[in-house]
Amino acid sequence: MRSPLTLLLVPLWFAIAAQAQTVPVTASIPPQSLVDRALGAELQAARDRTHPMRYRLHKSSPRLTSTKEIVETRDGAVARLVAIFDKPLGSADEQKEQARLDGLLSEPGRQRHRKQNQDDDTGRALKVLQALPRAFLYQPAGALTGPTGTVEKFTFKPNPAFISPDLETQALTTMAGELWIDAAQERVVRLEGHLERDVDFGWGVLGRLNKGGWIVIEQADFADHQWRIVRFQMVMSGRVLFKNKTFDTVEVESEFAPVPVGLNYRQAIQMLRAGFGGSSQSSR
Repeated sequence: MRSPLTLLLVPLWFAIAAQAQTVPVTASIPPQSLVDRALGAELQAARDRTHPMRYRLHKSSPRLTSTKEIVETRDGAVARLVAIFDKPLGSADEQKEQARLDGLLSEPGRQRHRKQNQDDDTGRALKVLQALPRAFLYQPAGALTGPTGTVEKFTFKPNPAFISPDLETQALTTMAGELWIDAAQERVVRLEGHLERDVDFGWGVLGRLNKGGWIVIEQADFADHQWRIVRFQMVMSGRVLFKNKTFDTVEVESEFAPVPVGLNYRQAIQMLRAGFGGSSQSSR
């Protein structure tokens, strides 16, 4: 699970824009309407539980690089560690991972606890998504044309009229950057955001994010209008209570493949132990 501090910024859903030449904005609907409709689609997608997936997560930081296979289920997501520093697990680490999965099977309460944490994270994400149309002022800034059509570019800056109602949305009051939207599917395809000033939480008692931190989040339509985050990068520094924190991480998600609706976590563990096989469908 990501750090609670990270979750103040992470739950924004975006995608990758294809390399192309800049062209004038040609959207057939008003620019602000396109932003509102795309952000509304992201909120609806975040609430959708009818398209569970199996995928691979590659996460790297200065301290560790890991690869996990993940399956989404009605009982929450289940993961299996398969590589460290891009090398398959050794026998000792593989035994530890199998023992961990055995523990999940023998103690269902562990998975229930994991699911509760995942649900809490989703709740925080929804708060941010609901605030996005009001939190920023958006300005059209051209477009790109590529193999999938037109991608509209917008710059954004904090809306001075927006008052953050909670901790989850407080960081939005200091963030500026660029937003990209697939005009045909009306989905947000990329976000680049940076903090223009320090952000204090609870008057600085609970924590702080330092000015200059930045994030890039990308997502893509991998098949049949099913969009997923495919890349997340964050460089942030700050403080949680009395402990200084630095976040420097890149996460890449790939090899998405649908799994049956209603799959339970025990079935997911069986799938993870069987391996990905050759049936997965890679994202773009």
